[in-house]
Amino acid sequence: MPESTERSPGPPKRPTYKNPRLIILFVLLLIGAIFGLRYYLHSRLVESTDDAFIEGHVVQVSPRIAGHVLDVRVRDNQEVPKGDLLVMIDPRDFEVRLAQARAGEVAARGKLKQAQTQLPVARANLGQAEAEVQVAETTAALRETDLKRLEKLGELVSEQQLDQAKSSAQTSRAQLVAARRRAAGAEAQVVNAESQVQTAQAEVEQAAVAIQQAELELSYTKIFSSEEGRVTRKSVEPGNYVQPGQALMAIVPSRVWVVANFKETQLTDMRAGQSVQVRVDAYPGKVFKGHVDSIQAGSGARFSLLPPENATGNFVKVVQRFPVKIVLDGPIDPGTFLAPGMSVHPEVRVR
Repeated sequence: MPESTERSPGPPKRPTYKNPRLIILFVLLLIGAIFGLRYYLHSRLVESTDDAFIEGHVVQVSPRIAGHVLDVRVRDNQEVPKGDLLVMIDPRDFEVRLAQARAGEVAARGKLKQAQTQLPVARANLGQAEAEVQVAETTAALRETDLKRLEKLGELVSEQQLDQAKSSAQTSRAQLVAARRRAAGAEAQVVNAESQVQTAQAEVEQAAVAIQQAELELSYTKIFSSEEGRVTRKSVEPGNYVQPGQALMAIVPSRVWVVANFKETQLTDMRAGQSVQVRVDAYPGKVFKGHVDSIQAGSGARFSLLPPENATGNFVKVVQRFPVKIVLDGPIDPGTFLAPGMSVHPEVRVR
């Protein structure tokens, strides 16, 4: 019997699409919808901005006195602890001023001692003069009494006795006047001596203040770091002549925070204490935790050098930005370098 030439039917073939672009487009639309939905949900929970930077205190190092720089103990970008010696100014001129001030104090104390010695002498002279006044008053009173008695006796007393009594009374009165003048002079000497003591005491105090001033100026020849941080913008070298207030360098402490300039329309639900995720451009992929510390009471434009004047008639509404201070939570990794001016991207969770 001849073999059959008919083949058995195989499995049914799957239908093939002639246009795979529709599948690719559908997949792309699905991915876009998923990411769009995630972005929409995320944008409702957080507020973010690219207008944000790291800020920190910058301590300006300046001298309080003028002089030549003797030594500079730090270099650029060096980490320095608080109280570390930074710059030394030539102290010789100020040491001489201190020696002069101390010599002036010694001279002032000598004058004070001399004045204090003269004061008891003047007071003793005043006491003696006052005693002489009392004696002269007693004598004058006695002579006046004698004269009056003789005058009452009349013819019983000779003219010679009466003349002698009158002369004695006049002499006593003159002696009393002289004694009172001497007492007044002695009192003036006491006042003068007391004034000299007060003046000498004031000179001693003035000399002590001059010593303190000279000691302060001498101490200013050594400039120490008032904060722990990193030396930046060093512009001083040994041999330079510096003036008070001149910028020598700056110390940037390690304590930093973030200032983010949010639009006013983003502040509706923003409150202090809300959690923040901060991404620093210098460390892609690394997230720092923080929280909202405070919101500035005024827009950045309001505190600019030339604030806008909207009452001129040329008003154009512009969305204002408000600086928001964000404090980083927890210790920062020692290997992470954060410095003022770095660009960051904060995301504040408002819901």
